[in-house]
Amino acid sequence: MAIPLEIIGLNRPEITIVWEDEHRTVYPARQLRIMCKCAHCVDEMSGKQRLNPDTVPSDIVVKNIELVGGYAISIAWSDRHNTGIYHFRRLREQCPCEECQARQHFQARSLFLL
Repeated sequence: MAIPLEIIGLNRPEITIVWEDEHRTVYPARQLRIMCKCAHCVDEMSGKQRLNPDTVPSDIVVKNIELVGGYAISIAWSDRHNTGIYHFRRLREQCPCEECQARQHFQARSLFLL
């Protein structure tokens, strides 16, 4: 399981997560806010996104981060949204860095070729 050692991001335009293997994931705050999967942002029945990305301010920042069990974080945003839970596994799997994106592309392509 992916476990963060450090999460840096209060009042900043990006959130940095340092993982136990020392990999650094950096999410732009707006991108992470748009990724929210709570019932307010994503329809529970269809899975369709309810949140209109155009309504998320470009200057959004994190106001508070709380640990949820040992598996996720809850984030309070400057747009007053605070119901999303961000699972560590998903945060690590969707790391936007070039190295991780290349690995995800390779894995997806390998599955396609099977």
